[in-house]
Amino acid sequence: MSGNFYTFAAIRGVQAGSEYYVVMVPLKLVPKIFEFDGHELPADLRAQRVISNARVPQITAYLSENFEEYTFSSLCASVDGELEFTPANETLSFRNVGELKLSMTARIILNDGQHRRAAIAEALKTRPKLENETISVVLFVDEGLERCQQMFADLNKNAVRPSGSLNVLYDRRNPLARLSTSVLENIMFYQDFVELEKTSLSNRAKALFTLSSLNQANQLLAGPNADRFGDATEKTVVAFWKRVSEVIPDWQSLAQGNVTAGDLRKETVNAHGVMLQAFGLMGSRLIAASPDSWLEPLATLGQIDWSKRNTELWHPRVMGATRMDGSSKSVHLAANVLIQTVGLQLTEREQANEDAYQTSLIEQKVPA
Repeated sequence: MSGNFYTFAAIRGVQAGSEYYVVMVPLKLVPKIFEFDGHELPADLRAQRVISNARVPQITAYLSENFEEYTFSSLCASVDGELEFTPANETLSFRNVGELKLSMTARIILNDGQHRRAAIAEALKTRPKLENETISVVLFVDEGLERCQQMFADLNKNAVRPSGSLNVLYDRRNPLARLSTSVLENIMFYQDFVELEKTSLSNRAKALFTLSSLNQANQLLAGPNADRFGDATEKTVVAFWKRVSEVIPDWQSLAQGNVTAGDLRKETVNAHGVMLQAFGLMGSRLIAASPDSWLEPLATLGQIDWSKRNTELWHPRVMGATRMDGSSKSVHLAANVLIQTVGLQLTEREQANEDAYQTSLIEQKVPA
């Protein structure tokens, strides 16, 4: 190969009858080697999506803040230009391991990973020590725009994002996720009746709530950084959810095997994520108002009629015509009921939401 070129140790493979190569590229070379189509081209002339200005800072922050324990998946690119693969030797074991030379004039366009490329470029500005670390890159021979576009479609249409619940379960870096898994670890009721993988539940599911719903409730209870109650946050949150599980008669019937989770989802409002979040919202108010005596008022929750047949209280506060309403508005309206039940007065904003709700009932000629 004439002229200047990059040299990488490489592994050669075959897909769909065409050779491709896997190489390790130092992060400092990633912004220099790999191109991506810019905003100036229309969609039909690009090989991938336009870069999202919101995603790049998120990935940059992840890389910069976790530079000692980050994980990046492989980039995927097409090479339009000269390349030459030389096997380490011709024995069966090593003929697909060797050296790949890429012309410095070759155009190498990312089919997948343009946001990671942009984030690497930004992270290197604040973490220059990252420059000699590497990322794996899968290189295909460029077969034109049409093939590149098809590769982008193929790579993304079969990709499945992990569920929200599974993300919470496995994310040990996020303090809110750690708090939610701590609730599971310390309270048997939630171990038994929280779904760890799925973000929705079937009618026959044994679980009462999903872990993602519990995590959303904890965000309202303890704040997005899980630090609303200082060093006592974890202890306080665990105690709160333990007490709630004890004072809701329906939940106790479930724990004792007298009803199923499916029965509760069908018959009650307290078996749905909207109410779990309302518990979290109420809890944050109650603990702030009575930091030393908040456990006792929770007993009054056992006096609420949670039945969906109690339409005077729950429809349309948290119930639509055919299903539960999981909107933020419904969460706050449900929390209003709980807040007053535990003996607190509504704040000015909470009262305004309640007044607007009651007014809407009158306008719709629905009995309040």
